[in-house]
Amino acid sequence: MIRFWSYKREYTKYKKQILSLVDKSIEKGSIFFGNELTNFEKNFVKKYKAKYGIAVGSGTDALTIAVKSLNIKYGDEIITAANTAIPTITAIINAGAKPKLVDVGEDYLIDINKIEKEINSRTRAIIPVHLYGQVCDMDAITKIAKRNKIEVIEDCAQSQGSSYKNKYAGTFGKLGCFSFYPTKILGAYSDGGFILTNDFKTFKKIKRLRFYGIETIENNKYKDKYYSFENGFNSRLDEVQASILNFKLKKTNNFIQRRRKLAKIYIKELSSTELILPKENNNGIHTYHLFTVRYFKRNKLIQNLLKHKIQTKIIYPYPIQIMKAYKNVINNKDRLKNSLNKSKEIFCLPLYPELTVKEAQYICKIIKKILKKSN
Repeated sequence: MIRFWSYKREYTKYKKQILSLVDKSIEKGSIFFGNELTNFEKNFVKKYKAKYGIAVGSGTDALTIAVKSLNIKYGDEIITAANTAIPTITAIINAGAKPKLVDVGEDYLIDINKIEKEINSRTRAIIPVHLYGQVCDMDAITKIAKRNKIEVIEDCAQSQGSSYKNKYAGTFGKLGCFSFYPTKILGAYSDGGFILTNDFKTFKKIKRLRFYGIETIENNKYKDKYYSFENGFNSRLDEVQASILNFKLKKTNNFIQRRRKLAKIYIKELSSTELILPKENNNGIHTYHLFTVRYFKRNKLIQNLLKHKIQTKIIYPYPIQIMKAYKNVINNKDRLKNSLNKSKEIFCLPLYPELTVKEAQYICKIIKKILKKSN
């Protein structure tokens, strides 16, 4: 079986190093907020050329804390894409705001031509989602935000290492939020997340918010005391995961090169088929966190691939606007047709660094064989 994704190949490859890191981390006697976390935070910030950053318990926490740092009030609205993961929406709602969805373009990213139509006096921010490994048109989005005096929070859960005009995802807006869920380009063996910012005042606030609102930066009598300055969260990345992520951070460039190599094989081999393949936008570097294709008989093709022991996955089968959980929140469904139509055809092929070239070529061979038979 060629699995859609599995951590076991990576773990087998780096097992000795990972087990050694786990042992050293535990032996130090510090489970949270120790040197491993400090070193990882410094290295992550440095790698992606930001000024400040903190690690948190998950990508969802990163988004929630980022939104909360804007001092959201009841009735405030935040604009984001309809084609996104549920956590983007839960972060907005759990921080006290209301999501306002915008349809997507042919690249599955938020349609920049439709953003400004959704802005009103209650709009506080835009959350562009850099989906599947590709960065949104951040020139246009930052101009819209500046013109309307609203903030930008980037959802970079699927785009670590991706860039737009030689600038990394997560460094365009006021805050950039990342996920270290195991499937991500930089994945932990548990949950984890990160927030980047270039604003020191914002950095101080998000650092308080991740730990119950307790001050850990300012020199005052309550610094590092069990005293809360504002209602916060319990969102911690432990020392073990920090040490593993720090080890893997040095390898992310190689991970991305491998993903791009496999993507090129798919594109070369499948360009003559009826599949609609992903395209790399101008001015950007696509990291192919996911290799998302479209086909009008998707379900039948997926079933046939499974018969040949090839797993695929639909990400995402349902756009946010048709989910029961948000039926009383989303009120602009009629303007979200593109995301709905695409959700009926999209699916993702296996793509991760440990997938072999031979396996990628075999997948292409089987797809072409199935499509030829269906014609």
